[in-house]
Amino acid sequence: MNSEYRAWSRGCRPGVHSTGSGKVTEMSGILRAAVEGAGGDELSSMAMPESYRAAFVRRDDVGMFEGLDATDKDPRKSLHVGEVPLPELAPDEAYVAVMASAVNFNTVWTSIFEPVPTFGFLDRLGKESVWGARHALGYQVVGSDASGVVLRSGSLVRNWRPGDRVTIHCNYVDDQDPTAHDDSMLALNQRIWGFETNFGGLADVTVVRANQLMPKPAHLSWEEAAVNALCNSTAYRMLVSRNGAPVTQGDRVLVWGATGGLGSFAVQYVLNAGGIPIGVVSSPEKADLLRDLGVDAVIDRSAAGYRFWKDEHTQDESEWRRLGKDIRTLVGDDPDIVFEHPGRQTMGASVFVCKRAGTIVTCAATSGYMIEYDNRHLWMKLKTIKGSHFANYREAWDANRQVCEGKILPPLSSVFGLTDVGEAAYQVHHNLHEGKIGVLCLAPQEGLGIEDRELRERVGEDRITLFRRHDT
Repeated sequence: MNSEYRAWSRGCRPGVHSTGSGKVTEMSGILRAAVEGAGGDELSSMAMPESYRAAFVRRDDVGMFEGLDATDKDPRKSLHVGEVPLPELAPDEAYVAVMASAVNFNTVWTSIFEPVPTFGFLDRLGKESVWGARHALGYQVVGSDASGVVLRSGSLVRNWRPGDRVTIHCNYVDDQDPTAHDDSMLALNQRIWGFETNFGGLADVTVVRANQLMPKPAHLSWEEAAVNALCNSTAYRMLVSRNGAPVTQGDRVLVWGATGGLGSFAVQYVLNAGGIPIGVVSSPEKADLLRDLGVDAVIDRSAAGYRFWKDEHTQDESEWRRLGKDIRTLVGDDPDIVFEHPGRQTMGASVFVCKRAGTIVTCAATSGYMIEYDNRHLWMKLKTIKGSHFANYREAWDANRQVCEGKILPPLSSVFGLTDVGEAAYQVHHNLHEGKIGVLCLAPQEGLGIEDRELRERVGEDRITLFRRHDT
């Protein structure tokens, strides 16, 4: 047993798991062994539980928010935490004991059943194969990030064994489909684990395909390691991979929501590439955080008071021009690349301010997906809008390596217990957070799982915990 777990376990009854909110729940022997740092041989000899604790939404609740605006739909009412049956393991899959997970916007979308209920995704997956049929249930276990310990690996799994410490990326793809090769994000049946599949990461156990597994960064705690894979991989594809709009030295890059889950990774990749990030935030506190992260060019939208929309149907070009002037004042030119993910609220401004022949790379639409922009500013100035969606395995692996080497910092701002996942999702839904919100699953407390303290010291405790310190 690792010393860090030994110190914790002296104060706990065997088989009892603290949830982080004063409540306890019984754990199976193999899950307790994983928490205590057991080796692969010991884990292999222990029986898997028949059920496990998970956060899920119910098919019967799909209509519970009908007639409400999106902002009034409350994840605290739709996300449940309880025991669910353990699914059978396919030959190319692994069971992972989840030490920590994280909340992403897709968990919010699932929990408020927008823009569509995700049970339709599960039903389509259920028709593909015998193994796919496991996913089409009356509930969906959510979550698209996780760090943990491999408990079992299927007969076709070659590179991962019980006891391996891993993080999990969310690209769920069938490599038997020819469209999945070359770039798996182009696969006709590509899905996001925990959003378009069942058995996601906000749970004590998850089921993943072997090609979702990556090494856990050894210098990070479980919760610090859990918050990176989805957003980090997404930002990597957008700004580093040839599949996106790769940054080169001197490029000016406008990053919306620059202290959020995606934006905080984006500005780090721009800085690492020798580019010049222009970070847009919404408060003086977020501006200070961004400067501490190393960004010199910061725009505080709350201070600038931009109003890109005159009303629900009409945008204001004069406000686009004012933003463009402010950008040029800060960095001397228009942005070569715009890192776009708010969608409807900002796309018109993004297309306008982008440099002639520049690229707007977009991966989401958190403020609305029905966007509007003046196409004259796109075609007459030879600009490009580039769509991007998560990352393939190679991109996710390379992005994870940047974290493992300490070159990319985890933007962990706060941590909840699994029983409080509804509140965590509520905060993400209403943008009450910075960076990423972590969720402890099996990990009994924060700060566990760190193996390489020498690398942690070199990277710097203050930098690794930058978002936590600003959150307090």
